Amino acid sequence: MKESKRIGWIRHGRTEWNALGKIQGQTDIPLNEEGIRQARALAERLAADGMHWDGVVSSHLSRARETARIIAEKLEIPLLEPDERLQERYFGEIEGTTEQERISRWGEQWRQTYEGQESDELVRARGFGFLKDWLLQEGMNNLLVVSHGSFLSQMVHALCDNLDKSYIGNMSFSIMDYNEGRWQSALHNCMRHLD
Repeated sequence: MKESKRIGWIRHGRTEWNALGKIQGQTDIPLNEEGIRQARALAERLAADGMHWDGVVSSHLSRARETARIIAEKLEIPLLEPDERLQERYFGEIEGTTEQERISRWGEQWRQTYEGQESDELVRARGFGFLKDWLLQEGMNNLLVVSHGSFLSQMVHALCDNLDKSYIGNMSFSIMDYNEGRWQSALHNCMRHLD
């Protein structure tokens, strides 16, 4: 494959659980009013940027799907069928808990000690499977992907190892270009559309 490709990574807009500091994982929590406003703000930015996007795909979870729908409508581009490989990490019993609850149950290092969650390796394997299929696809060279914080953090840092480790906030936008077998970051974790 000789042609270059571009992917725009987007984290979905805010939900009530985001506002409460609860981990959502694969629990299907919808966007709240703020999340809908955030999605519209990014859609406006993308329309004003004038960059061409061939389509938008998301995980099947409603917060990502609704974000993608808002963007697709504004940009008048295809909203592709959702892809389960783009869903958030499965967090098991942690889903629905606040940071305080997690620390009291599993300790300060709960990210490392709690064993009921999907591993980094499995999350990345799903993401790489999606990317492999997309890279072989004709006619979808510039693709917007709406996904989730933990998934996106795994993917962007696996593809480009020199990125800063800042928290991937709701409605964060990153761009990566693929040329000759290599990924390069063109924009990382940008949220200027929310200012």
